[in-house]
Amino acid sequence: MKNQKLAYLYIGIVIFLWSTVAAAFKVSLKYLSVLQLLFIASLTSAFVLFVILIFENKVKNLFTGGKKAILYSFITALLNPFLYYLVLFTAYDLLPAQVAQPLNYTWPLVLVILSGIFLKQKIPFLSYIAIAVSFIGAAIVASYGKLSAFHSLNIAGVFLALLSALIWGTFWIANLKDKREEAVKLCLNFIIGTVFIFFLGLTRNIFTSIDVRGVAPAIYVGLFEMGITYLLFLKALALSKTTAKVGILVYLAPFLSLIFIRIIVKEKIMLSTFIGLLLIVLGIIIDSSYRRRTA
Repeated sequence: MKNQKLAYLYIGIVIFLWSTVAAAFKVSLKYLSVLQLLFIASLTSAFVLFVILIFENKVKNLFTGGKKAILYSFITALLNPFLYYLVLFTAYDLLPAQVAQPLNYTWPLVLVILSGIFLKQKIPFLSYIAIAVSFIGAAIVASYGKLSAFHSLNIAGVFLALLSALIWGTFWIANLKDKREEAVKLCLNFIIGTVFIFFLGLTRNIFTSIDVRGVAPAIYVGLFEMGITYLLFLKALALSKTTAKVGILVYLAPFLSLIFIRIIVKEKIMLSTFIGLLLIVLGIIIDSSYRRRTA
């Protein structure tokens, strides 16, 4: 049953929570390694999603679909949470939050490119313009608005931030092909992904010394970045009369995120960050608006 007011409530919660996580990444990374943050956050998300399934009496659904479905979950878990967050957190470790966050936000247009390659979807001319606008914005963010600054870029960090967008786009396409319930797929992904992270962590001795000051923000990331918020977003889409009514509001999150980055992380937000992010989001809106009109 559609309930627009409730949809707006859910999306408001989603926007607030997603706008805080970039700051949470940086706070946690002050005290934890990338793998320590990834393990704690992924374990938290797996636990909470499993509890949700218990309350909804859907734990048995984790094993529906047989061996083929379980194998597919192993593949998608390798993409998310394992590779995606490993790459994303490393980018945040190398870059200021105000740079890593907008670059990662290019993923919707990376998805357009991947859909053209793997799903054979025709990419309209306007989408190419939208992609160009967004990546000009990404270049402005990465270079701090100065062409002369390109030589001093943290190339590894910029590459990883953009790579995270590519990995998420790939995961999104793979996830579309899996028709199981979202909460079930997500829970199984995080259970399997946490196992991957655990064994990798053993090889890096990440469990020998964990700074407790980084644990709370890592748990926060697991709660409100990795699992619950995504389910709330899907709930908002389901309740809304049209996906556009709530979907467009999500693009407020990266701008609000800059406020939390300034207040919590104490980064001085540069004008180039705001302008670049504006172009990135403008490109995404141009593409999504055109696709809705022509659908």
